Amino acid sequence: MGEATRLRLAVTGVFALNGALFASLFSRMPALKSGAGLDAGELGAALFAGSAALMLSQPLAGAAASRLGSRPVVAAGVLLYGGFLPLAPAVSGPAGFAVALALLGAGSGVLDVAMNTQGALAERRHRRRIFSSFHAAFSFGALAGAAVGGAVAEAGVGPQAQFLVVGPGCALAGLVLTRWMAGGPEDASPGAARFARPTRALVALGVIGFCALFAEGSVGDWSAVLLSEERDASPGLAAAGLAAFSLTMAAGRLLADPLAERYGPAAVVRVGAALTGAGLGIALLPLAPLAGVGGFALMGAGLAGVFPLALGAAAREPGSAPATAIAAVSTSSYVGFLAGPATIGTLAELGTLPLALAVVVPLAAAAALLAPAVERPVARGAAPPG
Repeated sequence: MGEATRLRLAVTGVFALNGALFASLFSRMPALKSGAGLDAGELGAALFAGSAALMLSQPLAGAAASRLGSRPVVAAGVLLYGGFLPLAPAVSGPAGFAVALALLGAGSGVLDVAMNTQGALAERRHRRRIFSSFHAAFSFGALAGAAVGGAVAEAGVGPQAQFLVVGPGCALAGLVLTRWMAGGPEDASPGAARFARPTRALVALGVIGFCALFAEGSVGDWSAVLLSEERDASPGLAAAGLAAFSLTMAAGRLLADPLAERYGPAAVVRVGAALTGAGLGIALLPLAPLAGVGGFALMGAGLAGVFPLALGAAAREPGSAPATAIAAVSTSSYVGFLAGPATIGTLAELGTLPLALAVVVPLAAAAALLAPAVERPVARGAAPPG
């Protein structure tokens, strides 16, 4: 097995582990909420603490990766995320749970920046675009983690027992995978600035990422509510909207790289934005619940490549270290992921949920207008192909 192939497998594995950790945590959130003795407002505050820690940790992780290399930062991130996972069911009260989620959010943010930097290095060593395939691995890892979480919950296994296996297990697997990751001069930029300078291109990429994750977060939190309350869908059918969205997003990320190779990344973002708007439009129309499920599936396919292509372009921005550029765009994007659900909820209080969700349509149009920013050629490295 060649060096480039080993690197690609290692990065793919870490992305999948990240997705599994994420879904393991959030699939057991009802039990965690009950075990910690939280009401809805206290849970919301704890989730905000986790999101804030994630966003604050990303620029710091970018600075560390540019100085030390991203391989040791991947190791630190997977140790933090997996190591602190068993803490979530072990604490009680709003303050303790908020601290636990903040630690997990910080670990997630560190891992996110470092593994994306390794993904950019792996793409440089490859013959074609492969960056979006790593995000597909995250999506499939999340689907697996959610499935396992649901199965063990159904079997009556508590989150403490589950997390004591999943957390350290993922941390150990991640550490093993870092042995195959890239290091040396190509991974670190000791002379680079600690934080990326906000060039016009990076700002445009940050806005694209913001729009994509705003839409993704809004669907994650509100699709089931829309189908249940506005379309009279059964609980199972209401949940199918998010499941369909997640499946088409995972599959779409496998197609984003070859489509970007053939038609260009800007075209993929433009068409993806159009599909996002069309899919959401179908879901918002007063049609049968199955039509809404289909609309969310179309939306997932449209959004699939937008965020990965924006991050991949950031890693290739001239004059910036890949890690710090990725951190800048990723942080901007996660602001959208955090703001989206809350904004939709506020707008729904002022009007209706369908009208509130319609705010995603102009954001998709903005991503389409800024699509030329993702046109950054992949610089092929001189390492031998695997």
